[in-house]
Amino acid sequence: MQNERTTLLATLIVIGTGALWGFYWLPVRRLEELALPGAWGTLAIVTAAALFLAPLAIRRRRRLASADPLALASFALGGAAFVLYSVGLVYGRVAIVILLFFLTPVWSTLIGRYVMGWHTPRLRVVAIVVGLAGLAVMLGSDGDMPLPRGSGEWLALISGLLWSVATTGIRTKSNPGPGEAAFVFALGACAGALALAPLLDPWPDEIATDSLGKFIGWTVAAGGLWWGVSMAGLMWATARLEPARVGLLLMTEVLVGTLSAALLAGEYLGRLEILGGALVLAAGLLEVWPIKRQDGARPA
Repeated sequence: MQNERTTLLATLIVIGTGALWGFYWLPVRRLEELALPGAWGTLAIVTAAALFLAPLAIRRRRRLASADPLALASFALGGAAFVLYSVGLVYGRVAIVILLFFLTPVWSTLIGRYVMGWHTPRLRVVAIVVGLAGLAVMLGSDGDMPLPRGSGEWLALISGLLWSVATTGIRTKSNPGPGEAAFVFALGACAGALALAPLLDPWPDEIATDSLGKFIGWTVAAGGLWWGVSMAGLMWATARLEPARVGLLLMTEVLVGTLSAALLAGEYLGRLEILGGALVLAAGLLEVWPIKRQDGARPA
């Protein structure tokens, strides 16, 4: 009974986190408009998150020091993956960036099969085929080669792949508490943003003083709510759910992000892009479709 309650709570947290992150493009783009282009705005956000979480990490430093190094590396990699996603929202269309990120169930299954040696049921193979077909349809909707176009789409695709690696490591190793994990996640994000920012855009010559208050407000809100509170909850839930299931439940972000971008930014998808996105989502559904396990088989 306790396990069922824990799973239910973790599921609700991941769904809520996905819905919240469906609006994440708003502060990211707002910071670009106010002051910092490209990854510099994301660097400001994740730095604020790290400072916000630092007191908790210091208070629980013994638990953090005793955590599995590979688990900590997985959390840090997850932070770097989310940085790529965050920056992708600046350079690409919101819905396309989100959908490219949500190919994670496909990558998670492939990693589980070929890296971890886990059993892969036939339905998981179908999910991979459907997901990759959706990717091809979505990216080839204009008749060109089905490849990401522009830095935003490439960053989103790589982000989803890295997040799959990170969640696999988080799932298979003993982990620190959610607060400490979120702090390590934010540190990994800081490192990723710091490495990426100079490659995409130079530091702005000046920041308008009349925008400083709004800039600080958006930075603190995004760092505290999205990267602080929601990430702490997500880190706790991720350690208690299968990687593919986490990827699926986070798909609430697809709906919220697509609708919010259409209503607030006028970004709409074409018919083939919608079809490709639907296939990507269908692949996620197939990933968690109930499957009768064979004796001795490891979960996919």
